[in-house]
Amino acid sequence: MPTTISRLSDDRLAPLARDYADAMRMRRNQTLIGAGVLLVTIVAAGFVAEVDLAKFFGHIDSVGSYLDRLVHFDGGDYAGQIVLSHPGEWMWGLKRWGRLLLETIMMAYAGTLLGALGGFVFSFFAARNLARSPRTRWIAARFLEFCRTVPDLVFALIFVYAFGLGAMPGVLAIAIHTQGALGKLFTEVVENADMRPVEGTTAAGASWTQTIRFAILPQILSNFASYTLLRFEVNVRGAAVMGFVGAGGIGVDLMEAIRKFYYADVSAMLVLIIATVMAIDYLTEMLRHRLIGGRTA
Repeated sequence: MPTTISRLSDDRLAPLARDYADAMRMRRNQTLIGAGVLLVTIVAAGFVAEVDLAKFFGHIDSVGSYLDRLVHFDGGDYAGQIVLSHPGEWMWGLKRWGRLLLETIMMAYAGTLLGALGGFVFSFFAARNLARSPRTRWIAARFLEFCRTVPDLVFALIFVYAFGLGAMPGVLAIAIHTQGALGKLFTEVVENADMRPVEGTTAAGASWTQTIRFAILPQILSNFASYTLLRFEVNVRGAAVMGFVGAGGIGVDLMEAIRKFYYADVSAMLVLIIATVMAIDYLTEMLRHRLIGGRTA
């Protein structure tokens, strides 16, 4: 049976149309105000940071010139030729660079493992729903905040001064920063856990440690593993930069090549780093998806 749609009279439509127009006008005004505030903050930030647009656009061609020098030999018998025309000459230090890359990966692995263990422990003390007291929670939360607020390069500089050059300062710096970053993520996971199993185990007389073991961990372990793998990806990239301050890995040779203007060597090491990070990102992404998929299933 066909239905008919009745139309409101003009007298009843007019107030509704005015209300709609007022609402749209208010939204446009809010958008314009927001855009104006954003523009003012951008200009203020540029002024404080001493951004010189004339200098930026006047020297932007230097970026292209530098990139062009990275893909050409800058000396020797092959000067001026593209690096891909002689891969053996381009990758002359592959054995040494490969060993340093492995050291970089091991630095990231050890730092991530130590940081994840620390974040795992402190997350239960910092979680609002599990902390034994507000003071304990405040101390744990502030400690994790300190660990992730101080840049890992600053920690690396401190440890290089204390322990000397090598991989150990890099591992310690990555571990401390990772502990703070993962501790924050782990804490949020714990706080979002279902509390009904906690109430059940507590009612059965379980201790605080037993409650975490049997009521919380089964819910959150897959998320913990996923976040840890994600952080490992980040730390591999970060470990490559640790060498800039003498904290081991391929970054030491990369920084030396940059300082001495060995453009072909710089591009060769960058290609190796990028390829390694891409492979690790791909593998850890597969693992994360399998973990999350298995938990969902």
